[in-house]
Amino acid sequence: MQSRNPVQPVLLMFPLGLFAVAIILDLGTLLGAPAIIGTLAYWNIVAGLFGGIFGVVVGRPRVVILLLDMGVLFYFATLALVRVRSGDRLADPGLLLLELLGFAAALTGSWFGGRLDPNHSAGMRRTASRSTDDSAGLSTTRRRGAA
Repeated sequence: MQSRNPVQPVLLMFPLGLFAVAIILDLGTLLGAPAIIGTLAYWNIVAGLFGGIFGVVVGRPRVVILLLDMGVLFYFATLALVRVRSGDRLADPGLLLLELLGFAAALTGSWFGGRLDPNHSAGMRRTASRSTDDSAGLSTTRRRGAA
């Protein structure tokens, strides 16, 4: 098994959170919040892109997961470029729907990579304890020879 960077799951979840906040802020803008909230959503997407690139460079995930993560980053980069064309960088309902689809793809990639479920992630899995590892006698498993 290859050694993984223990910080990689955090680095790859940070952009996912920024994309989620951008979607929430865009939804707020569409529901009547001030235009500055839409601009803040745009900058959340940009920060998520930089964080995602950093996370991909630092970590060494499998090829399929790497391609899916990079696809999501390219997708959100395209959405950010579409928003640059407008002066106030606000999202319309169609762009919000595209952001939701990209976020769903990011969640799928994270789930497939095992970064959302720590019990299935190779970097976060604990080894099974054996009775020989329990020098203090705190194990709840039954020892051989004990009545």
